[in-house]
Amino acid sequence: MKKSSLFFALWVLVSFMVVPRYVNASQGPADAQQWQQFIDKYVADLERQLKQKKIPGAALSIVHTSHPSVALGFGKTKLRKGRQVDVNTRFRLASVSKTFAGSLAAKLAAQGVITLDAPVRDYLPEIRSSRYNEDLKVYHLLSHASGLVPNAYDNLIESRMPYEDIVERLLKVEPLCQPGQCYGYQNVMFSLVGDVIERASGMDYQTWMNEFIFRPLRMRDASVGYQGMVADDNFAYPHVRGRKAWHTARLKKNYYKVLPAAGVNASAADMVQWLKAQLGLYPSVLPQQALHSQVQPYTLTSKEKRRRVWREHVTQAHYGLGWRIYEYDKETIYYHSGWVQGYRTDIVIIPRLDVGFSLLLNAESGVINDLTTQFIDQLLASEHVALCAVETNKKGQQC
Repeated sequence: MKKSSLFFALWVLVSFMVVPRYVNASQGPADAQQWQQFIDKYVADLERQLKQKKIPGAALSIVHTSHPSVALGFGKTKLRKGRQVDVNTRFRLASVSKTFAGSLAAKLAAQGVITLDAPVRDYLPEIRSSRYNEDLKVYHLLSHASGLVPNAYDNLIESRMPYEDIVERLLKVEPLCQPGQCYGYQNVMFSLVGDVIERASGMDYQTWMNEFIFRPLRMRDASVGYQGMVADDNFAYPHVRGRKAWHTARLKKNYYKVLPAAGVNASAADMVQWLKAQLGLYPSVLPQQALHSQVQPYTLTSKEKRRRVWREHVTQAHYGLGWRIYEYDKETIYYHSGWVQGYRTDIVIIPRLDVGFSLLLNAESGVINDLTTQFIDQLLASEHVALCAVETNKKGQQC
């Protein structure tokens, strides 16, 4: 993308004025300039790496509660005859969808619609005749602590088997441990929270998302399910890597079977709004009680510390309600990634700094790991420099 088109693609979302929850010592006119310099440098680096890897398309969203928000589109929706990715181009979020399920569940728990520590059998009577009758709680579904082997029956999601039949089989699987005693990442079991919500409220999961998350947050391009993704031609097609090049793939419906786990579609503009909500700027939609509840460290996930991109940074790793919780270079961050055929996605919240970040790719490329890590590292480094400057001005000596 040429520089002129990059800046043409810049889209600034300005909402009503709010007082940020955190005020850093370095904030002020100079800080605004430093923030813009940081953004410009990161975007330039990101664009260069996307070109190097020949990524077909990408969508970037960055939020700071004290500065204008940024959304950018890069590349094309598909390789041949694709349209330019803009801030309203829809991408599949894959497992980043779990952050929506976790937030909705936390919201409904705060409203008394569901109870997170209630037995699942209270909402789904069919559980009573399964191996999970006694100890399986609602929060176990959302924190991957059901006791099942990791990714149980994901292979059936990719088959033609209906969701209801997959669940019936799943509930017959012998657990590895009692619920709450071990971690096993799930898609089918996680998605039972959608059934819990529907049974408790009489309203299906899709309606809850549309009417109580997307609409009040003004996420105008967001949707749940396949039909929402293909509502018009402004969506990013999936791409897979061949021997020497990327190839446009067919958009598959399979993981749309598990809507809470992998069913959300959203644009760069939408993700700005979602990041703002996660940073507490829309308390009428996501109150502080829900935001606090969703990031409680329910399940220890030690294996996450051994990921290539995290090894030198992450000292603690847990899973909350649809969110990963890391201690990253002594900084608490909330994170999730997504991967479904043809797409990679990342979301990061750094609550102390009032910063949110999202990156969506319509290609199965590991470059997203590096780009997300670079954002976090560069942000923490720039904050350290800014604080050092403040201390130098106060004390007249270098820090």
